[in-house]
Amino acid sequence: MRNARVWRALLGVEKAVVESVEFDEDDEVLVAHVRVAGAARDRCGVCRRRCGRYDPGEGRRRWRALDFATVRMFVEADAPRVSCREHGVVVAHVPWARHGAGHTLAFDQTVAWLVTQCSKTAVTELMRIAWRTVGAIIARVWADVEALGDRLDGLSRIGIDEISYKRGHRYLTVVVDHDTGRLLWAAPGRDRVTLGAFFDLLGPDRCAQITHVSADQADWIAEVVAERCPAAVQCADPFHVVKWATEALDEVRRQAWNAARRSGQTRGKGYGNRVATGDARRFKGARYALWKNPDNLTDRQRDKLAWIAKTDPRLYRAYLLKEALRYVFIAKGEAGKIALDRWLSWARRCRIGAFIHLAKRITAIRDKIHAALDHGLSNALVESVNTKIRLLTRIAFGFRSPDALIALSMLSLGGHRPLLPGRTA
Repeated sequence: MRNARVWRALLGVEKAVVESVEFDEDDEVLVAHVRVAGAARDRCGVCRRRCGRYDPGEGRRRWRALDFATVRMFVEADAPRVSCREHGVVVAHVPWARHGAGHTLAFDQTVAWLVTQCSKTAVTELMRIAWRTVGAIIARVWADVEALGDRLDGLSRIGIDEISYKRGHRYLTVVVDHDTGRLLWAAPGRDRVTLGAFFDLLGPDRCAQITHVSADQADWIAEVVAERCPAAVQCADPFHVVKWATEALDEVRRQAWNAARRSGQTRGKGYGNRVATGDARRFKGARYALWKNPDNLTDRQRDKLAWIAKTDPRLYRAYLLKEALRYVFIAKGEAGKIALDRWLSWARRCRIGAFIHLAKRITAIRDKIHAALDHGLSNALVESVNTKIRLLTRIAFGFRSPDALIALSMLSLGGHRPLLPGRTA
């Protein structure tokens, strides 16, 4: 056929001979009739070893290729079956598509790149494929990337966290490599069994090579890490520890607000229509002034803190306790350890129930906080990856299957972002 080289380039087919191209008026598509080149014939579709031909299979078959302008294009070829010693009777390998796929490699690669850049709805309209087909293509492309090498080899410092990806308490457990910043692994669920599956995949020898693990202080994470990686240093995440103090502070603020309401500082009629006034209203609106870091306060919020210091010394003392705990992680190292000891001494005798309870909670994980102060390790990198996963979920307008979301997250954040066909890195 004349211009066969041009058609091979347009179709993105390799090791193939283009016999003819025709326009199918019934379906309004271009169909390229090809055959596999001699060296690539009769190979197992799974392992690609040379095999004996078994039978012609189910006849000729079509693969969806990239559109030619506004016209859909298909590659059509024979699909014989071969007999492989390892995999039995399977459809023979074709160089332009993955085994069992109905799309060419160039089509899959284009869809994988598009879905990392825009919504699945936009991809389905542009590529003219079904919603579920997008998820299947993502899973196929990631499976090929994962087969390139062992992503878990040489791990030493990891971070573990969970992220909600859907309503109804649907969670993913994610593991990130602190040294490369890459997403290593993700699976649906947030419990001991789910995390145990990661360490099963890692194996005993590589578990022994893990030196540091950062995580929030969920019991199911700490217990599995202690069991599977007994030599690893567990580092408490500073953000979550300070978050505990912020929650304790908010509990004290609510107590002050309720006390002001009980003193009669409300107006209106009816149980559900009463509105806070006076101090009760000011306590209710003081949440952000108490939560924010001092450097980020507005003038109005500084005035509100000054008012709290005069009006409710107990609430202001709780605010100072929260800031003192935050300073522990700013100081780091030995200075941070000294500051932590002083903070614990202060919290134990502060006569504020929420912070006395918090002091007991922090005492129980003091060694993990010391490890975080010594090594400077936190879950900030993991939280950054979680934010990007949430962004992918929003861009795609949600996922019905967690497997498709995991595959897309691994493609985008696992260090192997897909490229458009014909482009260089």
